[in-house]
Amino acid sequence: MNKPVIGNDIEELKQAIRDVPDFPKKGIIFKDITPLLSQPELFRKIIDLLADRYRSRKIDKIIAIEARGFILGAALAYRLRTGFVPIRKKNKLPWKVFSAAYALEYGQDSLEVHQDALQSHEKVLIIDDVLATGGTVSAVSELIGKLGAEVIEVACLIELTFLNGREKLGQTPVFSLIQY
Repeated sequence: MNKPVIGNDIEELKQAIRDVPDFPKKGIIFKDITPLLSQPELFRKIIDLLADRYRSRKIDKIIAIEARGFILGAALAYRLRTGFVPIRKKNKLPWKVFSAAYALEYGQDSLEVHQDALQSHEKVLIIDDVLATGGTVSAVSELIGKLGAEVIEVACLIELTFLNGREKLGQTPVFSLIQY
């Protein structure tokens, strides 16, 4: 049975997120989730809320984006008893890879996935800590498309709604626990 996300839970999570001005460059206010993750009850609450949402859905693999997405994705994959696929930055994976370039709100980068990470029939959930402009998740969706798997949803802890990242993802459903 899915428990509803309660406003008090979300406010409690928000209170633990630290704003870091001018990081990684001037004009950016970075949402630092490390204080949130360091509190066991709050970290458990995040994973419980996400697991409740996805428990009844057929998910073959959790696709997590480097680096903070790994924290959430690994814990959620464990809880849902599903596979875990890391999406890494360029030249970090030791096997044959597919690559996709993307722009972020403060620069350019490239992501990679092992060519044998997914099967064409698999249904996957993409998870990351923050959805900002949508560039990173769009690149991940491109990689998943190269492997022939189906994205059932994108989940994130935080969504920066003023950057309109959802729009870049087209018809892909997006779920975020916290919106700013």
